[in-house]
Amino acid sequence: MLKEKFHIEFLMGSATQASLWRMISHIDGLSEWFADEVSISEEENIYTFVWGKSQNQAEIISQKPNQSIRFRWLDEEQENVYFEFQLHKLELSNEIALQITDFAEPDEKGDAITLWETQIENMKRQLGVL
Repeated sequence: MLKEKFHIEFLMGSATQASLWRMISHIDGLSEWFADEVSISEEENIYTFVWGKSQNQAEIISQKPNQSIRFRWLDEEQENVYFEFQLHKLELSNEIALQITDFAEPDEKGDAITLWETQIENMKRQLGVL
């Protein structure tokens, strides 16, 4: 079944752009909320994410420093499937928003969104902005 793209956006309270960029792009930041352990290859474009006894690898396919980073799972069969974190400042409030783009099968989209909501709540807790 083909996966469908979806976007979700989270307001990040008083978190700074720099602190959010660290959380979405650096191995120490990602290991605080996204996975139990994160490591990076010597080539610095393959990340290994560990959750308990399972692991998965993703390649950085694009990056704009302090703005966005896009990963593609190495075991993903569908060529145009990725997940991306984008940061942008809201004009009226000057608050930073984190937009996530991901893909899921239609019957799994709700579960994927719930998982992202839980993960972002963990990130906010680590940043002290809950």
